[in-house]
Amino acid sequence: MSPQLCEFHLPLTPEELLKSGGVNQYVVQEVLSVRNLPSQLKAFQAAFRAQGPLAMLEHFDTVYSILHHFRSIDPGLKEDALEFLIKVVSRHAQELPAILDDATLSVSDRSAHLNALKMNCYALVRLLESFETMTTQTNLVDLDLGGKGKKARAKSAHGFDWEEERQPILQLLTQLLQLDIRHLWNHSIIEEEFVSLVTGCCYRLLENPTISHQKNRSTREAITRLLGVALTHYNHMLSATVKIIQMLQHFEHLAPVLVAAVSLWATDYGMKSIVGEIVREIGQKCPQELSRDPTGAKGFAAFLTELAERIPAILMSSMCILLDHLDGENYMMRNAVLAAMAEMILQVLNGDQLEEAARDTRDQFLDTLQAHGHDVNSFVRSRVLQLFTRIVQQKALPLTRFQAVVALAVGRLADKSVLVCKNAIQLLASFLTNNPFSCKLSDTDLAGPLQKETQKLQEMRAQRQTAVASAVLEPEEEWEAMLPELKSTLQQLLTPPQEEEEIPEKIATTETTEEVKGRIRQLLAKASYKQAIILTREALSHFQESEPFNHMDPEESEETRFLNLLGTIFKGASASTQEKSPPASAENMGPGQTDYKDNPSVSELEKSKGKDELVKQEMLVQYLQDAYNFSLKITEAIGIISKMMYENTTTVVQEVIEFFVMAFQFGVPQALFGVRRMLPLIWSKEPGIREAVLNAYRQLYLNPKGDSARAKAQVLIQNLSLLLVDASVGTIQCLEEILCEFVQKDELKPAVTQLLWERATEKVPCSPLERCSSVMLLGMMSRGKPEIVGSNLDTLVSIGLEEKFPQDYRLAQQVCLAIANISDRRKPSLGKRHPPFRLPQEHRLFERLQEMVTKGFVHPDPLWIPFKEVAVTLIYQLAEGPEVICAQILQRCAKQALEKLVEKSTPQGDPKETPMLPTFLLMNLLSLAGDVALQQLVHLEQAVSGELCRRRVLREERENKTNDHPRKNTSTETTMEEEMGLVGATADDTEAELIRNICEMELLVGEQMLAAFVPLLLKVCNNPGLYSNPELCAAASLTLGKFCMISATFCDSQLRLLFTMLEKSSLPILRSNIMIATGDLAICFPNLVDPWTPHLYARLRDPAQQVRKTAGLVMTHLILKDMVKVKGQVSEMAVLLIDPVPQIAALAKNFFNELSHKGNAIYNLLPDIISRLSDPEGGVKEEPFHTIMNTGLAIKQTCMSSWPCFFLIIDITISKPDLNAVIDEFEQKLRACHTRGLDAIEELEIGQGDSQKTPAAKKQSSVSRHQHLASAASDNDFVTPEPRRTTRTARTARWQPNTQQRVRKKKPKIVFSSDESSEEELSAEMTEDETPKKTTPIRRASTRKHRS
Repeated sequence: MSPQLCEFHLPLTPEELLKSGGVNQYVVQEVLSVRNLPSQLKAFQAAFRAQGPLAMLEHFDTVYSILHHFRSIDPGLKEDALEFLIKVVSRHAQELPAILDDATLSVSDRSAHLNALKMNCYALVRLLESFETMTTQTNLVDLDLGGKGKKARAKSAHGFDWEEERQPILQLLTQLLQLDIRHLWNHSIIEEEFVSLVTGCCYRLLENPTISHQKNRSTREAITRLLGVALTHYNHMLSATVKIIQMLQHFEHLAPVLVAAVSLWATDYGMKSIVGEIVREIGQKCPQELSRDPTGAKGFAAFLTELAERIPAILMSSMCILLDHLDGENYMMRNAVLAAMAEMILQVLNGDQLEEAARDTRDQFLDTLQAHGHDVNSFVRSRVLQLFTRIVQQKALPLTRFQAVVALAVGRLADKSVLVCKNAIQLLASFLTNNPFSCKLSDTDLAGPLQKETQKLQEMRAQRQTAVASAVLEPEEEWEAMLPELKSTLQQLLTPPQEEEEIPEKIATTETTEEVKGRIRQLLAKASYKQAIILTREALSHFQESEPFNHMDPEESEETRFLNLLGTIFKGASASTQEKSPPASAENMGPGQTDYKDNPSVSELEKSKGKDELVKQEMLVQYLQDAYNFSLKITEAIGIISKMMYENTTTVVQEVIEFFVMAFQFGVPQALFGVRRMLPLIWSKEPGIREAVLNAYRQLYLNPKGDSARAKAQVLIQNLSLLLVDASVGTIQCLEEILCEFVQKDELKPAVTQLLWERATEKVPCSPLERCSSVMLLGMMSRGKPEIVGSNLDTLVSIGLEEKFPQDYRLAQQVCLAIANISDRRKPSLGKRHPPFRLPQEHRLFERLQEMVTKGFVHPDPLWIPFKEVAVTLIYQLAEGPEVICAQILQRCAKQALEKLVEKSTPQGDPKETPMLPTFLLMNLLSLAGDVALQQLVHLEQAVSGELCRRRVLREERENKTNDHPRKNTSTETTMEEEMGLVGATADDTEAELIRNICEMELLVGEQMLAAFVPLLLKVCNNPGLYSNPELCAAASLTLGKFCMISATFCDSQLRLLFTMLEKSSLPILRSNIMIATGDLAICFPNLVDPWTPHLYARLRDPAQQVRKTAGLVMTHLILKDMVKVKGQVSEMAVLLIDPVPQIAALAKNFFNELSHKGNAIYNLLPDIISRLSDPEGGVKEEPFHTIMNTGLAIKQTCMSSWPCFFLIIDITISKPDLNAVIDEFEQKLRACHTRGLDAIEELEIGQGDSQKTPAAKKQSSVSRHQHLASAASDNDFVTPEPRRTTRTARTARWQPNTQQRVRKKKPKIVFSSDESSEEELSAEMTEDETPKKTTPIRRASTRKHRS
């Protein structure tokens, strides 16, 4: 049969065209071979030139064969076929309008054109899909091979760039569909298969992951337009809806593409109903099914979110369908619905002119958002906070919701999720930025105006209530109120016999009718009903011809006539408040009545004005109240956020810093605390945090307001000076680091430096504190640029070190600190060739320092001691031969002390009486000696050692230059280089040994200057009863610690004295000082201090808060630096976790957090820690024990698998074999810890001697949190005992007499592995008569008690 007579059916698969179907159905006769395809294509082209588009009817087999062999034919043939088919379809599209308009078109011609149209479209679409499939495969290969050369590979595969060819094909199909081609079909009904054929290629193109790329934008637009035509002309909505839902479920990249398409269809093509259809399909999805299909839920969520951003008004009508997903398990769908609500609030339901229904909808959406601020999923809570942040930023949140949303944000600050906390901080920052109240949010500043305006409002309300009470009501209302009592009075008057109790109301002859009616109204208003009735009777007889007294109906009863008349008078056209009162009755007016004659009607305007003023005042009070409540919430948030500044998450810390910057700019007083608290973060290892701190201070201080550069500099200096007020040493160091960064980057203008110098030299009037702060700031800046101070050294000396009275030691101290920054002590080495920067001994700086120290020595100025310390440090940093200068200072000060002592020993005094030196002189002398000793040690170990090394290197370089003979061979040269390295290392050791020998053999022995102070120092330390001044004791203890730093021999001989003072002294400041000193000694001489480690741990339970804090800091540094063995006594640090002082508890928490980073340190210590804390005699109570354990659980996530096992060791069942092994090991350690030593204990025969003498002297119960120090008698002196070297035989013999007493079974002692003492440890312990009467909190079970 001829192809023209057959009907072409669009197949579902290409193979269907090879099978014979129904009658007159077109079937492919032959699939041509690849070899014959080029010639057949040329024949097709020739036929097209002759017959036009209908040539496809005879040559469809050629096109089908090309599709069949598409993968194996030549790329050129593919390109030719595509170009030709485009030409055929384009030609057909041009001819169809005339054919469709031809009314004489026969049925056979219509059928031929219909078949040709279907064949042409089928061939073009299938060829497009074949190219697209091959391109997708090529892209997958490109992903494996990399992106380089991708375009070249695509061109080699197809022979052309396929991505550029898709758009013309889609535009051609769109042009074809825009024609009224339905007339080609019977009954003008287009078959669904044809529409599906054309639209199917669009969906196939959308499946390509690269379709969302920017370069394919034109293709996406062409697809959208093609599908838009299908929707509007070919009833494609149902199929499009189903296809969009399917594609969203399977292709993640399509959500933004389909959103753009749907929004375009809804707006430009008028297909708003498709939005409702798609949303209905999504809303009908089962929430449980979506929870099992995360990919589909993600696609739906992204689609809804972006669709709400584009067309929120159209989507809002379908929101009710999506509400069920708010209760579903998939958090992404909840986020999408909430985001859609937020977009509608922002774009549709925003503004004050909303209708009531729209306002209700907005409130419902806001209620839903607030409710999901407490969602079970942290991502939903975080998303809600983000949405509220956008709403606040765009000022779409109603004022009535401010307090509730702020409270929500403050509550979320305590959320366990870091992401939620971060977004809560961002929301609060947005509230600050967009608050409608004030640019300065200080609750203290707002409290005054609020109280004042509230009081004013109360007064206005009281006045209004009074006015309302005295004002006349509406006549109708007042008449109804008085009617019952008026009836009763009238009945009494009308009932005979009537006794005249009242004087009859007389009517003057001159009175008019209106005046009498006014009097009646007044009497009624005053509730003088009887008088009003009597006056009315008189008026009836007096004004019989006047209104209204002449209208009395005789048919009515007398009572009714009177009531009607009185009502007419009272409710007349002129209200009682508008009538004039007769002059004759003015005296009858009460104090609250209105003089109607003088005040013609209480003006309605005045009433309205008073009411408006009251409303304005109420609004003002409400505004101030809201602002005050808002500031209180921000203050509460600041307290919480400040605790998050040292979180482990960088982004949270950055948000906290930005929040405090914003809060400070809005004048929140508590924000200054956060601005100062962020200072230590400048030392953070995270570059992001460090840069955030710098940016914060850059915003707050480097951009001040001012009209000129000098004015800005003045504001900047003033702000920086405020930071220095009451600043600690750590705060000053942090600020110095920040200023150093600014100076090095030239961010501080020259005007700042100039103004600082003017204030320092008093060229600009300023207070002494401002002058001192200027010198401090100059010193900080000199770290970045030493020339700031170096070029003005003489000026600084004249500023702070010139002789004056009284001497300003605070200024002099800051001058010394500023000058110290010109040395290279804290800068990277410039190379060992350059000698260090030093000034000659004769320099004026050292002359003035020496003069000020020696002259101030004899004056009891408390500021002299810190000045003297920095002066000695400066001398050792900058002077040539500093020991000579300091020796002279010591000599002159000692000489002055001796002169004072001689002055005290007068000839008239008792010769037996010992002359006494003033306490402050002795304190100053010992403190000065300690500073010199410490700086001499630092000078030897750093400056002298470094200079020896530098000179040795220079000497070796000179020797190498003179010995320039070539090496014999390469191996010999390598050997020599190795030997040179060994020689260098040996030389370094030799130099270090030399320095140590000087310290050991020379500084504190013989006739050395420092050695002369040792006897005096030891006498003061050994006799606290004689030298009981607290300041003197503190200075002496510090000096003793500094002397011990110099020599190991001297340290070994004085350690017992140091620890005795540490245990026995009743002064917290002295115990703190010694704790710091012993910490330094543990680093210098770890082997000497190691036996005394238990006494260091014991200070962690000191009753003084200051000592506990110092001990915690010292032990943290020693343990983390591995200078002290981490023994079981680390449980004392665990006890600090429940310390009542928050700073100490935070210190302990930080310690365990850092310790947890060191491998399994905490895990290995768990048995000892738990056993010690649970010990009924030396541990803690049960409740604090659980608190410590629970606090420990939150310190480190990695420890969570081990800590709970102590409580759940029996009940828990874990499937992981590795974790089971760890738990088994932990159980074994715990069991061994409790049973260790029991097998080795023998029954000891212990007599009743010592044990029965003090039965009440049992070990103190652990009920008391901190143990009290034994009081040191003021008359008892510390005695430095000789080191005890007791042998094991002697120790055993000591216990022998007890064995002869009655045999008594001793309670087994628990011995910890970490407490097993060596012989050296035993010899280091103090004997009973040497040890202070202070029991340490942890009882050590000495091994000597179990030896036989």
